[in-house]
Amino acid sequence: MKLEVERHLIRSDEPLRKALERLNQLSGKVTLFVINDKDQLIGTLTDGDIRRGLLSGKTIEDRVEVFMFRNFRFVRHNNIDVDQIKNFRQQLIKILPVLDNDGRIVQLIDLTENFNFLPIDAVIMAGGRGERLRPLTDKIPKPMLPLGAKPIIEHNIDWLARYGIQNFYLSVNYLAETIINYFGDGAQKGLNIQYVRENFPMGTVGSVSLINNFTNDTVLVMNSDLFTNIDLEEMYQIFKSEKADMMVATIPYNVEIPYAILEFTDNLVASLREKPSYTYYANAGIYLLKRELFSFIPKNSRYDMTDLIENVLNLKGKILKFPILGYWIDIGRHEDYRKAQEYVNYLRQ
Repeated sequence: MKLEVERHLIRSDEPLRKALERLNQLSGKVTLFVINDKDQLIGTLTDGDIRRGLLSGKTIEDRVEVFMFRNFRFVRHNNIDVDQIKNFRQQLIKILPVLDNDGRIVQLIDLTENFNFLPIDAVIMAGGRGERLRPLTDKIPKPMLPLGAKPIIEHNIDWLARYGIQNFYLSVNYLAETIINYFGDGAQKGLNIQYVRENFPMGTVGSVSLINNFTNDTVLVMNSDLFTNIDLEEMYQIFKSEKADMMVATIPYNVEIPYAILEFTDNLVASLREKPSYTYYANAGIYLLKRELFSFIPKNSRYDMTDLIENVLNLKGKILKFPILGYWIDIGRHEDYRKAQEYVNYLRQ
């Protein structure tokens, strides 16, 4: 959730009476940010700060600056520390200011609604026809099929936005105008949404070659027809700490063999396993990548993520897996869609 900055600002030379009026209008988000005549943040003001000031003999006609808390927490917009923000959230800090290099607020992060402020751009692949879901997709693109109160793709956008992702690129083709007309430029959600139009099917990552204005060095690419609560904060932290080139989200896939299995060494029986079970990790359709990897994608060609993965492996790049521990549904078939519709009634996105 992106808070409206102006509503939370108060000038240091205003009387406390003015601040009380402003706090009364904030509906629970009861923190004011105190700025000087250069619009620089110099303190914060809460109900607790006011009570302490009044108990010490100050009055509501005194200036805000004599009540404000000066040792406030903040982050710099060009130096986001994900671990630091996580710690702030654990300390129950509710609203965190993002400052520019001059100390002015560029954004407020609502840590009661958002998990973090990850420096990631997101590409959501939303151009497929959804053939297996016909006739539902004859007039509605699969990403726009309703799931509870909103379309499938909106669940994904809202979930990613809670991790602080603000720049979205939606790759569209089939019934593209339905998606574009619904989201527009993303301003209603406080996001920046742009569109990549495929003139022909370009595969699962080919359309990314048409994007040349990424803001961040880390990019998330995901399918639009997923329903998941993946922990993107943890995924990003591992991706960065391990200095990976790519990370692939995975889901466990168990295979149970209904027979006793013989294991051999040089044609000799070495062991016998009675009805063993094997766990494999399947590709979940969610990836974190270094932006530089997109230089491998050919222009105006069909190119799949599997092609990119093989390319990175051939170059001895570092690819990690990230097991999804929450829920994950690939809505590709009618039975998957019905399952997701049941889930959404019990799970908060």
